[in-house]
Amino acid sequence: MNATSARTDVRATRLTGCVVLVTGGARGQGASHAHRLASEGATVWACDVLDDDGAALAGRLGAEGLDVRYRHLDVTDPEAWASVVAEVEAAHGRLDGLVNNAGIIHVTPIEDEPLEAWNALFAVNVTGALLGIQAALPLLRRSDYASIVNVASIFGVIGAPGYVAYCASKGALTSLSKVAALELAPDQIRVNTIVPGGVSTPMNEHEKEGGVIPDTPLGRRAHVSEISAAVAFLLSSDASFVTGTELVVDGGYLSR
Repeated sequence: MNATSARTDVRATRLTGCVVLVTGGARGQGASHAHRLASEGATVWACDVLDDDGAALAGRLGAEGLDVRYRHLDVTDPEAWASVVAEVEAAHGRLDGLVNNAGIIHVTPIEDEPLEAWNALFAVNVTGALLGIQAALPLLRRSDYASIVNVASIFGVIGAPGYVAYCASKGALTSLSKVAALELAPDQIRVNTIVPGGVSTPMNEHEKEGGVIPDTPLGRRAHVSEISAAVAFLLSSDASFVTGTELVVDGGYLSR
């Protein structure tokens, strides 16, 4: 089997009965996470502002027999978070997993970085995760195996010219995760960070030799399914003693 394909032949239903909310869930990595988690038995609430894509995803996965429900959610809006969490509570009474995957990016040198663009990126990439944790905490505390996964980036660990806002936001998200892991450990809520390297999505798959590929020892980008496998692991009981850490999925990039 190709290393970049989903390994459905060995996939366990580790998440049967779990309720998970995924932000940025309408397409790309978020859609892949929703598919993987639902394939492992979870009920997934895929949330995004891309309503057409989200509805199409829920319909497509529903046709496969997977329990994926799409809801509109602007992660920068506390009231929107409260509304979605209230709907999850009414349906299930608890939440077992939160995947803060929503993120945006732009490329601008430091000297030209507009404050408005900087603030908008931080609002989604960092504040959105904070608001999600705050809104979801009451339901996460009702779970016997709650887990939060925040999706950062290798560019939150190292610098990348032109990506000042993105790098800074992903570094901040990683630090937020560590504080949350410490503060929520008494509630038995685990908090971890995924650190992807280059990931193949419809936006970049035509760039066969571009981006980080030349500096990635495995010589390619990750398939979205490979990031989703890491998310599923951290949400599952297989990671029951894993909290406050970063799971790097980068093809060896940071080992150079």
